[in-house]
Amino acid sequence: MKTIGVILSGCGVYDGAEIHESVITLLALDRAGVAYQCLAPDIAQMHVINHRTGQVTGESRNVLVEAARIARGKIEPLDDSWIPKLDAAIFPGGFGAAKNYCNYATEGDDCSILPAVESFMTKFVATGKPLGVICISPVVLARAFKGKNLHPKLTVGASSGAAKSLEKFGSKHVVCPVTEFVVDEENKIVSCPAYMYDARISEVAEGIEKLVREVIRLTK
Repeated sequence: MKTIGVILSGCGVYDGAEIHESVITLLALDRAGVAYQCLAPDIAQMHVINHRTGQVTGESRNVLVEAARIARGKIEPLDDSWIPKLDAAIFPGGFGAAKNYCNYATEGDDCSILPAVESFMTKFVATGKPLGVICISPVVLARAFKGKNLHPKLTVGASSGAAKSLEKFGSKHVVCPVTEFVVDEENKIVSCPAYMYDARISEVAEGIEKLVREVIRLTK
């Protein structure tokens, strides 16, 4: 059975992984008869947000520990040793991608990226295995390849500040509706906008389910 890694940036749209996007991804993989392994960086979150008020709480939480909530405890630390064990990998979105994987949320185009995430993304693509990136995660992938000889075709949905950043990092942006996806066949990278749009969960699910099917197809 194939095993696809699902990499989570915490738990909760404002400071971690987007829960709807993450669960839809896991459900789509399971329905397709594909095993998954959840992974997350073992690092402190940038900050913790009260998801009811939108305010910073002043607490300190760990990305891996919080992501374990979504994974029902079945999760391991992200590192390059997982690359040969996986047939593909998918990164759901959420502000955790822009706060914990990198500091794009605060620094924009001048952001730095977590070395473990940069290493995993670039080495994974180099293996020729499929990689899926959802919502804001394509910007993280574009940042991982900034200054490198690879210019993947990606989407964050509509033309936007994030789309411009993606292109400044050296990738190519493709406008895409919420229910669709973009595939870079040459590099085996699949992306979809999900909650980059103010969309219904059913619309987000349609796009992610198509992305998951495409990632699985590319493993063959």
